[in-house]
Amino acid sequence: MALSSNDKVVETVIVGNYVEMETEGKSINVKSKISNFFWHGGSTYDAWFSCASNQVAQVLLTLPYSFSQLGMISGISFQLFYGLLGSWTAYLISILYVEYRTRKEREKVDFRNHVIQWFEVLDGLLGKHWRNVGLAFNCTFLLFGSVIQLIACASNIYYINDNLDKRTWTYIFGACCATTVFIPSFHNYRIWSFLGLLMTTFTAWYLTVASLLHGQVEGVKHSGPTKLVLYFTGATNILYTFGGHAVTVEVMHAMWKPQKFKAIYLWATVYVLTLTLPSGAAVYWAFGDLLLDHSNAFSLLPRTPLRDMAVILMLIHQFITFGFACTPLYFVWEKAIGMHDCNSLCKRAAARLPVVIPIWFLAIIFPFFGPINSTVGSLLVSFTVYIIPALAHMFTFKSAAARENAVEQPPRFVGRWAGTFTINIFVVVWVFIIGFGFGGWASMLNFIHQIDTFGLFTKCYQCPSPKQFPIPPPPYAAAAPQPAPANFTHP
Repeated sequence: MALSSNDKVVETVIVGNYVEMETEGKSINVKSKISNFFWHGGSTYDAWFSCASNQVAQVLLTLPYSFSQLGMISGISFQLFYGLLGSWTAYLISILYVEYRTRKEREKVDFRNHVIQWFEVLDGLLGKHWRNVGLAFNCTFLLFGSVIQLIACASNIYYINDNLDKRTWTYIFGACCATTVFIPSFHNYRIWSFLGLLMTTFTAWYLTVASLLHGQVEGVKHSGPTKLVLYFTGATNILYTFGGHAVTVEVMHAMWKPQKFKAIYLWATVYVLTLTLPSGAAVYWAFGDLLLDHSNAFSLLPRTPLRDMAVILMLIHQFITFGFACTPLYFVWEKAIGMHDCNSLCKRAAARLPVVIPIWFLAIIFPFFGPINSTVGSLLVSFTVYIIPALAHMFTFKSAAARENAVEQPPRFVGRWAGTFTINIFVVVWVFIIGFGFGGWASMLNFIHQIDTFGLFTKCYQCPSPKQFPIPPPPYAAAAPQPAPANFTHP
């Protein structure tokens, strides 16, 4: 009976405060209602749109490249496998968030003017050492996640306007993406997440249909997998694809009832698979091994109005995803300099600007669209999204008392606590050996190869050679006399 009583107390604490926050989100003013409809989201639908629209982003364009490295069967299998693994660890993060928040609210802590983040959950449940490790991995991942979005913007716009090289486009889009400092929090992504999902859906089905209509190129070959380096590089790119929940805690905190998040990421992943599997398979079927040298799927499809539309939509979506990845970094920086509680949006926006500068700089140094995804996936996502959440869950509930008093008990279909711990151990071992070990080895070799081939600060990564290295004819070429034919005789 003691356990039942505790559960009732916990339920009262959680639901009471969340309902209060939900009520505050409602307004009797018509203008405010319209504003809230587009701007202030906190429902389960908002969370689903946020997870689904920001899970793929530019990775949608690099998955055919991964298929060429892995082969068709492995490409499909790894997507299904890592989609399931990613949904499991997102579930673990949601459990730890609810546990942490419940404990703090029992201590009368009010979070209405404070955004809870992953490193704070680790700190509250496991101590400062876990906090420091989580903070380091999470911030570094989000930093490079933002870098990748900026690189993708420059890579995509080049296929519409190649009058400027990709590095110049990076300068331009870096300035544009800096405007995300004015988006206060994840409450304010309602309309953007909805539109973002429409954009990725259109692009995915454009890639699928356009590739099928184009048909296979002459002499197409589907050799993958051919090398272990390429195989594990492609696998870690997919690991990165379904490891987009470094912002799970912030998305949950933006919900009016965060305890409803548990299955949201799984359903978001199911929808995303309906986009990534057909598009990746269709583009690989059409172009085969050509994708090994074209990490952006747009580069192989002929230019049409529909392709230009898909490029533009992905540009807008990458701007949204840049803000989505950067916002947690803004929060961390605000807390570090004591600006997180400031009510002035302009002051907070000005304080956030230094966060954008290193992102801008790194995108110019390493513009390797595609290979950088695998590197980030193996070295950062493997720990941030898979290993640390699984270990944190096991250490949080290692004692019998902690398991007995847990706010959320594991479901029966996974085997309760024994089954949960078994799955967690499998996740840690698999991702550490395959994702971080082999994946890190392969991704770093591929990344170093890109540096050796193109160099740092490269002006136009994987651009056609004439565009990248224009060699004008010598000025005297036109006036040079042509040699006379051997059988030519003067009159």
